[in-house]
Formats: sequence, C-alpha cells, structure tokens
Amino acid sequence: MINQSKIAEIFDEVIASPENRLLEQDIDEGKIPIGYTCSYVPEVLLSVDRLVPVRMRAPGIAGTEIADNYLSSVICSYTRSILEFALDDRYDFLRGWVFAASCDHMRRLYDNLVYIKKPAFAHILDVPHKINEAGLAWYTDEIQDLADRLSKQFEADMSDAAVSAAIRERNDFTALLSSIHELRKIDPPPITGTEFHRILTAAQVSPMHMIIPHIRETLDELRQREGGSYRARLMMVGGELDDPEYIKVVESQGGVVVADRFCTGSIPGLEPIEMKGDPIRTIAEHTFKKTICPRMMADFESRVQAIIDVFRDYRVDGVIIEFVKFCDIWGVESSPLVSAIRDAGIPVLKLEREYRLSGEGQIRTRVQAFLESMGK
Repeated sequence: MINQSKIAEIFDEVIASPENRLLEQDIDEGKIPIGYTCSYVPEVLLSVDRLVPVRMRAPGIAGTEIADNYLSSVICSYTRSILEFALDDRYDFLRGWVFAASCDHMRRLYDNLVYIKKPAFAHILDVPHKINEAGLAWYTDEIQDLADRLSKQFEADMSDAAVSAAIRERNDFTALLSSIHELRKIDPPPITGTEFHRILTAAQVSPMHMIIPHIRETLDELRQREGGSYRARLMMVGGELDDPEYIKVVESQGGVVVADRFCTGSIPGLEPIEMKGDPIRTIAEHTFKKTICPRMMADFESRVQAIIDVFRDYRVDGVIIEFVKFCDIWGVESSPLVSAIRDAGIPVLKLEREYRLSGEGQIRTRVQAFLESMGK
C-alpha cells in the first residue's frame, strides 16, 4: 500500500480553510489576494505584480441556509456554497473578486454578491460561445478590460513586460506540477489520485512561491516511492471538483485515478502558455485552449476525442463522468458524452453529485459495481 500520511499532512492544512497560513503570510507582506470562480478567468493575470489568485472553494461547508434566501434551490450547490461563505464573512480577506459569465448560475452568484456584499472590486468577464477568430478577439478585449481595471484599482503593473514575467513564472510552476502529474502514467503509479488532487488544489489556493518548496519536496519523495496494488486505472471527467475527498471515496473501492479532465484538474489545465507576441492575446488563446467547458457546444467532438486520447495515453480502464447537480452545461453534455464514449468501446460511469461531499455509501456502491462490470 502507498503511504499517504506525509503528503496528506502537508497539503490538507492548506486546503482546509479559505484563508490558509501561507496566504495569510503573503497578505501580511503586502500581497493582494483576488478570488476567482471559473477556469475562464485567466489566473495568470491575477498573478501579475503584487496580485495573488485564489480559486474559490467552500471547504467543509455544512449547508447553504443563508444563500438559499437569495439563490434558487435549482441553482447548483457550488455557487450557493460560495455565496454562503461570502455572506458568512469567510472571504473578507479578499481584495477583489473576478467571475466569468460562463453560465446563468455564475451570473446569479455575481449579481447577488455585488448586491449584498458590495465589494470594492468585482468584475465579470463575458465569454463567447464559439472558439473562432471573432470569439478570440472578443475575449481578448474582455481580458484587456480586466487588466485595465486591476491596474487602476490596485496600481498593479500591467505592462507587457510584467504580464510576460507572470506568464514565465506560471509556466515554471505548472511544469513542476506536471512533473508530479506525469508519475501517474507509471504502472503502478507511485501517487494516488487523492494525493495528486490534494497537491493541485493546494496549488490553486496558495501563493506560488510559498507552496513550491512543499511541492518540490513531495516530488523528490514520490520519485523514491513504489506504487501499490489496484483493481483498475480510472479517469475522471466533468465540471468543478475541488474536494479530493470525492476522489478518495472513488478510490476506496480499489481503483486509482490516474488522469482527469475537469475544470479544476490537470488535463489540459497544466499545459504551458505559449508566448506569441501580445501577452494579453496570448493569455486569451491559452485560456480557450485549456478550457474543456461544454459551453462551447460546437466543440463536442473534439472533447470526446480528447478523452479517448487520454484514455489511451494513460492506459485507463474506465471513465467516470462527474458533475454537480443542476449544472446546466454539464447536465446537457453528460448524456451524449456517455453515449459517445461507450460507442468508442470505453466503459463509463456517470455520477451526479452535490458540491458538499454526501452520499458516500451510494458512490462507493456504484463505483464497486462499475469495477465489477469491467471484470475488475
């Protein structure tokens, strides 16, 4: 069996609360934390100068009683959970919020947060529905507008040189994370999916320069570690998933998650940003490239092919599609996606879930049956 204690100890503390000790220290040193809620928000732009990007999560949330007064019960529980934490003052350490108009639920979260909390800085990016030249030009203008507002509000240096420097730093950071991610290809892998997503989640909510030493130490440890036994190599696909405990429940039945394609995941989230002249347009092109959102309806076939390619590259036995209940875009995408993956001869399981970890017994039962159906 793989010894998970050290990695769990290092990163569990960081992801247990919205304001972790690394972030607190950075704030004390004059850094400016900016929260964001969607992969269409270019976190690299929130890393420029003194800015620090913080992916919005609601770890350990017990309920959304306050948020339910403002958001409908058919709004996804992720957005209701973030609003609950905001109304409970759990995010008052943030100096600004950046959203993307990626779905109606995100727009309602933005509307209510601005109306109730009245933050000093709140911005929402408009997002096109197609990846083409017109959409890219539109999105580039949106990112430039965000850069201009950040510069004006926080006196942040948004020059081409500063943005380019942030891109290089982000590429170095994702290259380090990719070094750990690549270990998942090994058979048997020396790292579980639960461990990997503890690391990746911590990286999304901590200052880069403060979490890097812990990641490097972990990489050195993993290179000396042997993998454990497992029943099946699994891939997870879907929407926002920022709680490694979900992956732990899946892996409790003997599977090991060796690949992922979801909003907060590694494929293609860890791909480097290719520098191409204007850094703002470069960021826009990269964000389009790395985002796997079904909002881009015309790209369904390319998403299916990307899943098949990862399935083969990582020698996966089965695919699990996960998404939060009432998610409009993934709810629509999931059924044809299941059919397309099955048509490719790939075993697939669909899991609809709440944002807060619940129904663990049912998840275990379904995963157990899925593994058995594959002869595992």
